[in-house]
Amino acid sequence: MTTLVIVKKAGQVAIAADTLVTFGDTRLGSRFETNSKILRLDTPQGVSYVGMAGSVAHFPVLRKAMSSLPPEQVLLGSKDEIFDTFTRLHPVLKDQFYLQTKEDDNDPYESSQFSVVIANHTGIYGLYSYREIFEFKQFWGIGSGRSFGLGAMHACWDKAKSAREVALAGVTAGCEFDKNSALPIELYTLKMKAPHL
Repeated sequence: MTTLVIVKKAGQVAIAADTLVTFGDTRLGSRFETNSKILRLDTPQGVSYVGMAGSVAHFPVLRKAMSSLPPEQVLLGSKDEIFDTFTRLHPVLKDQFYLQTKEDDNDPYESSQFSVVIANHTGIYGLYSYREIFEFKQFWGIGSGRSFGLGAMHACWDKAKSAREVALAGVTAGCEFDKNSALPIELYTLKMKAPHL
């Protein structure tokens, strides 16, 4: 699994992740493989960073599926735009990449099987398997180390001066205590878009 966090503070957004991949009891660290869990997307609205937790197969599939959509259809600047983009993406995932959409017999909708966080100049967002979208005010985390990350970010929030500082605290805690997370940390920051007055 992973420790992956997003933070919004002091006019900055940050996204950070550990770089360990696991296969059952086997660990594949950054020494042996470039294990990026964060995808950079250059959209018509600017740069967005998308982080994923879960199956290693999600990373190349999401990268290829996103690039198969026309650029004007990859919009990630609000909850509605993210919902629309991933709704357009769902049939592509099923038809071209053979996504298994069933999680449970009582599923309310077909699942996209993703836990995703998104950071861009408009804010920080979370997307879950039934295309539930959240826009977070301060910080959030996904993956097996998220509880450690959330605790560390909560503890340092008031003293931290930047989103970067909070994100580093979150992933560092995940790497310290979660058996499926490890250093080094991959981290990106962006300036928030100035609010309209």
